[in-house]
Amino acid sequence: MLALSAAGVLPKVDYAIFADTGWEPRAVYDHLDRLEREIAAPAGIPVLRVSSGNIRNDALDPHHRFASMPLYILNQDGKAGMTRRQCTGEYKIKPIKKQVRALLGYPYPARIPREVFVEQWVGISTDEFHRAKDADVKYMRNRHPLIDMGWSRTDCVRYLASLNLADTPKSSCLGCPFHGNAQWRHIRDTSPAEWADVMAFDDAIRQGNARANASGNRLLGEAFLHRSRVPLGQAPIDHVTAAEWAAIRQELGGDEDPATLEEGVTDGCSPWACRGDADPLTQDDFGLAT
Repeated sequence: MLALSAAGVLPKVDYAIFADTGWEPRAVYDHLDRLEREIAAPAGIPVLRVSSGNIRNDALDPHHRFASMPLYILNQDGKAGMTRRQCTGEYKIKPIKKQVRALLGYPYPARIPREVFVEQWVGISTDEFHRAKDADVKYMRNRHPLIDMGWSRTDCVRYLASLNLADTPKSSCLGCPFHGNAQWRHIRDTSPAEWADVMAFDDAIRQGNARANASGNRLLGEAFLHRSRVPLGQAPIDHVTAAEWAAIRQELGGDEDPATLEEGVTDGCSPWACRGDADPLTQDDFGLAT
């Protein structure tokens, strides 16, 4: 959408906003720098980088209130489970809303007049049209230009390729539990430092929430980044086991393509198209009712 806007195919946007969790792959930051330098800046479009902190550091800090990641749990009785997912709301939606309020001139706790709002473009293609939703606050009105244009994911990839941007990386936390085996292999095979980083994090979260542990409320089981619920360095990322096929079908309701195990969750953690946190943000994150 940024490239289409910069080229005049879509109207020129006032701003582009990137919500940084603080733990993206290096390739994502490099790509964002390139977009800003080669696409946004020449078109006069400011790229605003917003953040609520570093999700990796916060997860391991017992003194920080942490919005939980969707970790895979192996309970003491051997049954599988998952922790609640709150990270998208805390590290992506919340800082975007805070920035939008600032742009409108109504930072929290100011009430925003009904007639004051932004039109926010959300990059959902026709493949995921069912995830196109209205914003949950009145000062943000969602629009989906790719759907309006009838563009599929394939159309987007073709356009990016025409701009020599075919290598656009997927934006997600380096250690996101929603990675598929292909993404885990890519990290392992192309970036030893990042692979060591995610393995160290996987080991560090084995006993769950750092803050709960510090207060004596230890997790009744073990937490893992990989769906197989074994340490990441031992996880079967080079092949798919029968148990993994069964697990993904059970976790996703049995009605989704099990190729998700290989490729990961397609929409990942897009702020406005994710599968939803356990506690959806149905009101202004800063306390004002919508």
